[in-house]
Amino acid sequence: MRRLQLSLSFVLAFFAWAGTGSPILQAPQSAAKRPNPLRGRALDVRAGSKLYARECAACHGKNLKGIDKAPSLDRPVVYDAAPGTLFWVLRNGSLRRGMPSFAHLPERERWQIICFLQGVSDQNPK
Repeated sequence: MRRLQLSLSFVLAFFAWAGTGSPILQAPQSAAKRPNPLRGRALDVRAGSKLYARECAACHGKNLKGIDKAPSLDRPVVYDAAPGTLFWVLRNGSLRRGMPSFAHLPERERWQIICFLQGVSDQNPK
């Protein structure tokens, strides 16, 4: 019975993952271990806000609510993601979801975008 429950849990988890296709869920677990070297710096949050407006808002909206097929970034799956996971997503993008890679941005700028996203999440209750 225990094996059946575990197998069923695995199958359900797999289909939940496959159904969402979220790049956050596709990141390797090792990515989550990478800390944000700029975390908590107000200057980097402000810089990240400007970078978000320039690089991300066209698809994800000025208010992070998403536009058309681009998902909202104002949700727990983003808030709860490890900084390194978000960094991995920005670096790799998701062809399947239509998200380009932002590897062309310097590392510091990608971390600043993450500072902004985490700063926004800090203002919203989970």
